[in-house]
Amino acid sequence: MSTFAERTGAVSGYRAGRTLPLRVELVRQLKRRRTLVMGAILAALPFVLLIAFAVGGDPGGRNNRITLMDTATASGANFAAVNLFVSAGFLLVIPVALFCGDTVASEAGWSSLRYLLAAPVPRARLLLSKLAVALGLSLAAMLLLPVVALAVGTAAYGWGPLQIPTGGALDTATAAQRLALTVAYIFVSQLVTAGLAFWLSTKTDAPLGAVGGAVGLTIVGNVLDAVTALGHWRNFLPAHWQFAWADAVQPHPEWSGMIQGTALSLTYALVLFALAFRGFARKDIVS
Repeated sequence: MSTFAERTGAVSGYRAGRTLPLRVELVRQLKRRRTLVMGAILAALPFVLLIAFAVGGDPGGRNNRITLMDTATASGANFAAVNLFVSAGFLLVIPVALFCGDTVASEAGWSSLRYLLAAPVPRARLLLSKLAVALGLSLAAMLLLPVVALAVGTAAYGWGPLQIPTGGALDTATAAQRLALTVAYIFVSQLVTAGLAFWLSTKTDAPLGAVGGAVGLTIVGNVLDAVTALGHWRNFLPAHWQFAWADAVQPHPEWSGMIQGTALSLTYALVLFALAFRGFARKDIVS
């Protein structure tokens, strides 16, 4: 009786699920210079803000209106929240677009993609490995910023409750939970950018095109959200809900905005990821 390998022509011992293990792809991506540079930039931001406050003095309310930025030096928790506030709109978009947009396109640009598939690594397996690692690195980048900011802010301003600009405070345990929830929501809201970048990465051999395209379209979404004439149509823009996490750092949190933002982001992201897998499965790989 013939074996399965003889009937299918597969090499004995070959298992599609064991090709391109996640740990191998993770190590490859961690060693890349762009990963190290991005990590250094995110880790440096809290120190930049710390120096800015030291040079410019403590922030204060203007026109008798206190914002989250004005409470930055109240405690380490406030400093971490301010770092998330100033970076969520654009800076945290960059690592997501970079890690997800560069992952497949760079292999095509190096002319190594066809050799990976000839290994043979199934196309779906290759995309799953690369997407999982890219999303993992994106989440790590988003965790790195508040963790460093919390450490730096605590060393500079002390460990204390999270002061709410509108009045009141959250105790340290509650503040830590709310900040963790904030990071999770920011990550989910950036899945649209991840989906755009990943889809474009399967369409082009130029990593810069995939990364730049995702960042550019995200910026366009932010611009459109600023056009109040669009009215309720803005509710269908992921950018409209990107700061809904601010409702979670209130004495009495409001969840409706975060729920709508999460549902919208997941819907767009699933469609874009599906397009990436569908298109890549039918694509002629010549690079």
